[in-house]
Amino acid sequence: MSRLSGVGWGALLCALLLFVSPVQAHHGWIGGETIELSGTITWVRLGNPHGELTLDVDGEEWTVEVGQPWRNERAGLEEGDLAEGVTLRVSGEHAAERLLKAEQLWIGEEHYVLYPGRI
Repeated sequence: MSRLSGVGWGALLCALLLFVSPVQAHHGWIGGETIELSGTITWVRLGNPHGELTLDVDGEEWTVEVGQPWRNERAGLEEGDLAEGVTLRVSGEHAAERLLKAEQLWIGEEHYVLYPGRI
């Protein structure tokens, strides 16, 4: 079995970071500010790796990433809760221009916490 030199280990580490970094940027929080939006859902796709919906906020479209199916269910959301035409208030990390990673949301008076450790 051959041994890697210091340069070999460095090259291996760099290669691994190239593959891990995009995953972290896509799935992790990147230090954005927490904001709250209210609007009406105009489009929904629920499933893995996470659900997405389009929220009409005063005529401006926002993409809202919600949890994976198991996370939404654990928060108490049921089928049909996140559907076109539903008005909701959502709080989470403003991750990019008109992109919000939902941490908690409200439908009417019902409060759903998707990421308990984040709030």
